[in-house]
Amino acid sequence: MPTITITKLYDLVSLKLGKETAENLTTFIEEKIKGEVDTKTSILATKEDLARERADMIKWMFIFWAGQMLASISIIVLFLKK
Repeated sequence: MPTITITKLYDLVSLKLGKETAENLTTFIEEKIKGEVDTKTSILATKEDLARERADMIKWMFIFWAGQMLASISIIVLFLKK
């Protein structure tokens, strides 16, 4: 599918519908595309976001495994006391 620029679209539409309609249509399309791009970029994760999430996950993994080790050692100590 060949790409078409806004200028080329304006030229094609202005021949059929008139300059004012072509200008309104191309302005609408540009604003719609700009809005979509802004929406997509606002939800993108940056490298800093990913690094922060990774560090947070490592921290919680350490806390989980430390708790598991403590529980295991406690159970072993209870069995050895009996």
